[in-house]
Formats: sequence, structure tokens, C-alpha cells
Amino acid sequence: MQFDDDLIACAEAVQKGDPERFQATMAAPVAARPLLFALYAFNIELSRAPWASQESMIAEMRVQWWRDVGAELAAGAAVRRHYVATPLARLVKPEAAVVIDAMAEARRWDIYRDPFEDEAAFDHYIDATSGGVMWMAAASLGGASKAVVRDYAWAAGLANFLRAIPELEAQKRVPLLDGSVEGVRRLAERGLDRLSSARARRGEISVAARPALLSGWQAEALLQQVRKEPHRVAAGEMGLSEFRKRAGLMWQAGTGRW
Repeated sequence: MQFDDDLIACAEAVQKGDPERFQATMAAPVAARPLLFALYAFNIELSRAPWASQESMIAEMRVQWWRDVGAELAAGAAVRRHYVATPLARLVKPEAAVVIDAMAEARRWDIYRDPFEDEAAFDHYIDATSGGVMWMAAASLGGASKAVVRDYAWAAGLANFLRAIPELEAQKRVPLLDGSVEGVRRLAERGLDRLSSARARRGEISVAARPALLSGWQAEALLQQVRKEPHRVAAGEMGLSEFRKRAGLMWQAGTGRW
């Protein structure tokens, strides 16, 4: 698929708003890039919607707008004109787009300042947000086990969520049920367990669908870092060197192993 003005705008939005997913997309096969750019641009739009206004009603309306787009995509109906929604309608399979409803519902947590009710609610948030976008990508690119993709996506999403903790706390959110050193370490261990579970069933992800998993290339290293030094989360000191990041992405893209 050729890059029209909409897809170029999506790529530019991802480059600016989510540079690591931009790098992952540029490491993917050329044929997969239009879908990935459109999906990651959508993810940026949806993730920003709850923060669009301090008025909760306005934020709810922004999230609902994307929820309505998801319903149109899932129904295979005409989709409202938008630089992200329009290419999504061409690239995402309707049966994969059904997860947008759960993604949008989960993002309502970002609007308010209430903590997660329990561990199940926290797990669902990570699964719906990170798992939703990765599953849409994998299911639209090729054959893939939903359980395997979502295990891998949960680990990747947890790593990203932990990196966001200082900013969430600055915004007066309560992101963790147990923010103690041991509580954070246990979370990292759970993420690594999900990652191991996904890898044990690596063969259930087709070659065509593998580019969808490139965005999680840092997950293992980041979660291992947190398991070893959980204080890095609160201090905002999670991260890998540029050399290690690039080498890891090149290895995963070149070998297809994740």
C-alpha cells in the first residue's frame, strides 16, 4: 500500500509522539509499515484523549469518539473522515477492531484519580491497552495465537507503564496497588513470567504476524532491570543505553525471534 497524505501524517505523529514504536515500525518489513503506523497513531490519539481536558465530561467525550470509531470499524461500516480512522478502515480487519471498545473503556481510568480496585483491574488495564493494540496488529498481519500475543503484550505494556509512574504520580494519579520496593519487584516478576509463557509458544505466531511484536523488544531487559533494582521505577531511572536499544531491535528484527 502506498503512503498517501493520511499515512504520512500517521507516520509523522508516531515519530513525534511515540519514537520507540516509530523505530520498531521502521525495523519492520516495508509491507507491514502502513498498518503499524496507522495503529500506533490511533494508539497515540486514544491514549491522549483522557488528558485532553481537566473537565471529565470533555475527556469522556473524546474517549467516546474513538469508541464510536471502533464500533464503525468492527461493523465494517463507513468510518468518519479522520487522518487516522480513514487508513485504519482500510488496513485493520473488522474482527480485530472489536478490541477497540475494551481499549477505550480501559482508558477511562486515565480520566479520573481513583486507584485500581484490585489486581484484576490493574491486569485488565494493561491487557486492554497494550494487548489490544498488539493483538490488532498481529491479527491484521497474519495468523497468531491471541493468548500468546496478549501474554507478550502484557509484559511489554507493564514495562511501559512502569516507566510512566513518575509522570502519573505527578498528575495526582495512584498507578500502583503496591508501590513498595517488593511490590514493584513482584510486578516485574509477573511480567517476566508472562513473557516466558509467550516464548514457550513462539511457534504459534506466524512469520507474517511477527512485526506486530517488535514494539516490545525492550520488555525483557527493562523488567529484568526493575526486578534487580526496583527503586528505579519511582526515581524515573528505567531505561537502556542507546547502543543496547538499537542492538536489541536489530537482533529481533533480523532473526524474527522475540
